[in-house]
Amino acid sequence: MSDSTTSTDAALRTPIVAVLGHVDHGKTSVLDKVRGSAVIEGEAGAITQHIGATAVPLDVISEIAGELVDPTDFDLPGLLFIDTPGHHSFATLRSRGGALADIAILVVDVNDGFQPQTEEAIEILKRSETPFIVAANKIDTVPGWNPTEDAPVQATYESQSDRVRGDLDEKLYEIIGQLSDRGFSADLYWRVQNFQNNVGVVPVSAMTGEGIPDLLTVMMGLSQRYMKEAMEIDVAGPGVGTVLEVKEEKGFGTTLDVVLYDGTVREDDTIVVGGADSTIVTDVRALLKPRPLSEIRTESRFENVDELKAAAGIKIAAPELDDAMSGAPMRVVRDREIDDVIGEVEAELADIAVDTVEQGIVVKADTLGSLEAMSNALEEAEVPIVRAEVGDVAPRDISVASTAEDPMHEAILAFNVDVLADARTAAENQDVRIFESDVIYRLIEEYEEFVEEREQAQQETILDKITRPARFQILPDHTFRQNDPAVVGVEILAGTVQNNTNVALFDGKEPKRVGQLKGIQDAGEDVDQARKGDRVSVAIDGPTVGRGIEEGDELWTELPEKHAKILEQELLEDIEPDERDALQMYLDKHRRRDPFWGK
Repeated sequence: MSDSTTSTDAALRTPIVAVLGHVDHGKTSVLDKVRGSAVIEGEAGAITQHIGATAVPLDVISEIAGELVDPTDFDLPGLLFIDTPGHHSFATLRSRGGALADIAILVVDVNDGFQPQTEEAIEILKRSETPFIVAANKIDTVPGWNPTEDAPVQATYESQSDRVRGDLDEKLYEIIGQLSDRGFSADLYWRVQNFQNNVGVVPVSAMTGEGIPDLLTVMMGLSQRYMKEAMEIDVAGPGVGTVLEVKEEKGFGTTLDVVLYDGTVREDDTIVVGGADSTIVTDVRALLKPRPLSEIRTESRFENVDELKAAAGIKIAAPELDDAMSGAPMRVVRDREIDDVIGEVEAELADIAVDTVEQGIVVKADTLGSLEAMSNALEEAEVPIVRAEVGDVAPRDISVASTAEDPMHEAILAFNVDVLADARTAAENQDVRIFESDVIYRLIEEYEEFVEEREQAQQETILDKITRPARFQILPDHTFRQNDPAVVGVEILAGTVQNNTNVALFDGKEPKRVGQLKGIQDAGEDVDQARKGDRVSVAIDGPTVGRGIEEGDELWTELPEKHAKILEQELLEDIEPDERDALQMYLDKHRRRDPFWGK
């Protein structure tokens, strides 16, 4: 019942392929087309279904690619496509020293070119040093395109009219230029001499199947030429893999979906798995693989097997897996010391650890790889992290966020996880904002908008409490009452005159308080403030017109020194240009007397 790749201990495993790209650019369609073509070309059962992956053997690739692939040129057994396209699943899939995927396909819509998630995918590929090719998808949407179903693309490309080919070239070279801008030399794959130094661009259509033969050919060629040594594994050795997903399976309890990339896993093996709080040591109770496609309608979706060999997607049933983490390493102990294996798993987990600080936001993600990708993106955006964990948002996360010293940090970024009901209630009660998305850049954009809004609200609150700068002049023949209080007509020359503020008159270098503004009227109506250019009547409690103030005098709103300092150092961009002018003149007058006033 074993699912073996070869009978000898030393073997070449199947290269693992990930599919990445921006939402709606056709990642899933390209993957589906590859699988669909494989099912059509392969005999029943030739396409091995795995947990979370689809193995396409070399003879089936050769059938799809036709004359492009001669099977006798290759030693590698085929390609193993990870079934969940997208860069967060790619980031999840880790092996020792980086990405689990050996090679990646970056799908780019020829009409849209690079989009935000394309940029994110490129960053992740660059950081993990994963070789990739670009599938320039949707060539069939170029107006006038004459399709040839499932054909190699170079021939179908050359058979198009000059106008159609010219239009497509323009789109393709736009993508090639965008790759160049990000440090990658690229060209149409048939023009690339050295794939180690250049990225091959393969024009494809997931709708018509054009270019799919080329895509498989280039993937096989690259794997064979540049990765053959890396594909050498000890098949009989203890299995090594990465947890793709932790999930409940009827009749088995909590199970692990694992991508196995080295060695063998057997029933009853002791395994070590990375856990949320501590490393898990447990024994394999059952190894499961999907039934062949022809038997998929049977009641049981899986069959038990005695052992499974790399590379494969497998399901492991074992006790005590509830705390296992997606993205964590899984290792078989076999004839080694348990402590040594635990040490290896913990060292791998330490490589993925996120740097946290004493003050920052809380980050939750579905997998370790996603957490790492989130952390890298937040570091670039200069957003500090106080706690970063795999798992759903729980009440304790709300408690951490609610105790942040900075109101900007009262937030949780939840990537591709659920928010527990009691956590959502707690967040509402404690004014903690939860941002949820399965797109990293959207989460960060939304958080940055939240920070901007909070900063704006803070500035407005401070401004409400700060005395605003103003300069105004008593108009000639506009004394309506001489004192108790004096009521005069004024013109606001600069700034904002507010009710209940002190009024000063500069006598030489010294400012002299003359009274307090006790009322503002505009055309007989009471108002709280008046702006530059307004002519209003004001009541000033304290002086008498003719003694203390005169018609024609230039008066100022008296600014407390602390307010002047806050206005100049923190709120200058939040006040109107004429208020800035009034503030500067007021500061200049004071600083003639005391150069450090308001600093």
